Amino acid sequence: MAKAAKREYVWLQCKECKDLNYRTSVNVMGGTPKLELKKYCKRERKHTEHKIKRK
Repeated sequence: MAKAAKREYVWLQCKECKDLNYRTSVNVMGGTPKLELKKYCKRERKHTEHKIKRK
């Protein structure tokens, strides 16, 4: 049987307005990833850098 994947849900937080805009799952098998993405921020009305924020 296949093993369950080691995945965890995290929030993506905007670096400019500190809003928690997106929720996604990441693979934590080899440690916590340093993920930074350019996503759309509703408050800023433009694409900004988002980083991982755990609740």
